[in-house]
Amino acid sequence: MANEEHELETNHADTNDQEHAVTFADAELLPTGMKNDDSVRMYLKGIGRVGLLSAEDEVNLAKRVAAGDEEAKKMMVEANLRLVVSIARRYAGRGMQLLDLIQEGNMGLIKAVDKFDYTKGFKFSTYATWWIRQAITRAIADQGRTIRIPVHMIETINKFTRISRQLVQELGREPEEEEIARAMELSVEKVREIMKISQEPVSLETPIGDENDSKLGDFIEDHDALAPVDSAAHKFLKEQLGDVLDTLTEREENVLRLRFGLEDGRTRTLEEVGQVFGVTRERIRQIEAKALRKLRHPSRSKRLKDYID
Repeated sequence: MANEEHELETNHADTNDQEHAVTFADAELLPTGMKNDDSVRMYLKGIGRVGLLSAEDEVNLAKRVAAGDEEAKKMMVEANLRLVVSIARRYAGRGMQLLDLIQEGNMGLIKAVDKFDYTKGFKFSTYATWWIRQAITRAIADQGRTIRIPVHMIETINKFTRISRQLVQELGREPEEEEIARAMELSVEKVREIMKISQEPVSLETPIGDENDSKLGDFIEDHDALAPVDSAAHKFLKEQLGDVLDTLTEREENVLRLRFGLEDGRTRTLEEVGQVFGVTRERIRQIEAKALRKLRHPSRSKRLKDYID
């Protein structure tokens, strides 16, 4: 192990992969208004000290991460922080500060490290791009007052996200719109509509008119207001879900609530949940898997079937 770590350290500086290099000098490439932000410049300078990984280093670290080596995970994350910056700055000016975008992107990077399968031969930076972009766009969507997603679209968006993740795992890169459309059996135009609704929120405060005396929200019908029958169904679903989770152990229930954001809508990584309980992420993975197996049992799943179909 010591020799392997030494090889990683000596190979860092030798890599020719410069595709996501962001250095202190690259602060000049930031959007206007951010070039003089000392905190941004300090951050870029800090991460610029960490060398990029060679393909061999990447595989070696990925093997150690898969074996539960937290130090290897840290090294892999730190070596790809510049990739997050290169993606985050494309979303500047959409309601969030650049450092906040970077922080959200870093969470996506951590998730990518957790899920990366080195045995498929994919390049990590290509694979991680999807996770980073998803984390950033989701944060933007959650920020401020935005047009709410219509209730009837939620299931479609969830399916879109699930299939996109599956394709990322299979392809090792962000899937094309056409690939998602084929997998969902939808037109490319419909997929673009779903992507726009789920990832490109528009502020209701956007000025409308030549004199900017009106706002977009003044002209939009509230499609998020549930009809009484839908409101009742959601209420009963929440109650049934609570009852089903109550059949699990307290730890299993709490792990699922944190992992899937059932309380506050924010999902947590295995590592984050592990920190809450003071155990390793592998232990959280085991608890989660056991809890989900229990939920799939007919005695529990049938109570939610009418709401899911």
